[in-house]
Amino acid sequence: MNMAKEKIVMVDLVRQYEKLEDEINSTVIRCLKESAFINGPEVKEFEKSLANYLDVDHVIACANGTDALQIALMALDLKPGAEILVPAFTYVATAEVIALLGLTPVLVDVNIDDFNIDTESLTRYITKKTKAIVPVHLFGQSANMEKLMLIAKENNLFIIEDNAQAIGSDYTFSNCTKKKSGTIGHIGCTSFFPSKNLGCFGDGGALMTNDDALAAKIRMIANHGQKKKYYHSIIGVNSRLDTLQAAILSIKLRHLDEYIRARNDAAELYDSLLKDISDVEIPKRLLYSTHVFHQYTLKIKKGKRDLLQKVLQEQDIPSMIYYPVPLYKQQAFSKYFGGAALPNTETLCTEVLSLPMHTELKKEAITHISEIIKSNI
Repeated sequence: MNMAKEKIVMVDLVRQYEKLEDEINSTVIRCLKESAFINGPEVKEFEKSLANYLDVDHVIACANGTDALQIALMALDLKPGAEILVPAFTYVATAEVIALLGLTPVLVDVNIDDFNIDTESLTRYITKKTKAIVPVHLFGQSANMEKLMLIAKENNLFIIEDNAQAIGSDYTFSNCTKKKSGTIGHIGCTSFFPSKNLGCFGDGGALMTNDDALAAKIRMIANHGQKKKYYHSIIGVNSRLDTLQAAILSIKLRHLDEYIRARNDAAELYDSLLKDISDVEIPKRLLYSTHVFHQYTLKIKKGKRDLLQKVLQEQDIPSMIYYPVPLYKQQAFSKYFGGAALPNTETLCTEVLSLPMHTELKKEAITHISEIIKSNI
């Protein structure tokens, strides 16, 4: 199959924009004419719309997903040295903000099959200093929140959900009730980085909570620690979602479920074409969480991953390794880890390979990619 006429990309933001071009352009022009670039009415409107979509009491927008994590930790009044359990197989931001605030990231292993924090092994890391757990809903599927909330309750811990990759996914509890990921713990955090499932045209983020007091504190922290202008009750930061970005996100939020369906359609086609290939393991689907496929991540067995990525590159097919190095092997975090290597994290760092995944991905491209994998594995 000749795909030379249309370049395959990891994320196609151009065609996604083109479908909404008229609406986005008119909205941006309106915002420019209004010139309320900071804390314009579109920010509050977006917060309300996202809260309604997620069925959560409070959404507080901020400048980016990393800020969201930092503000969440600040809102809990944790003392320096407090230990926070966090997966070792994740993007650096999750642990970075913990260390930045003088807290101690305790790096724990993940499940080998779904990439999320291992609720069985993490319990042995809980000490008197442990104050919170930060599960990451990696690649678009929720961690085992029912088990995590039980562990948290038994040990008097906070749960901060890193929901940057799974916004829109549904979690089903054992009693069959459902909640959106990011709304189950004490605080949820997300990112609106352009490549995210709900992405803006720059940086952006948000926090979610059902706790009125926490929401008020989070909003103050994100606004220099003030509730009333020039009266600062607590130490805060300056973290705002621009009005233009909020207006764009409001438009895209109306299409989020459509985007999720498109990603699932692409994932199902990938599955059907790749499921029977030796030494290729397709993404596991969990019974308690829907998948929104921020990434479509394979596991390539028997040391064949790097060679396959090279072959794909030679065919002008992009792929990514999320993540090639465990956090505890990063120089910045070496002092936070003194134990034995975490076996599942170590294995995943040598096996994972993410293929192109976005809302505009065509069947022809998926078939072409799959045929190359099948011929070279």
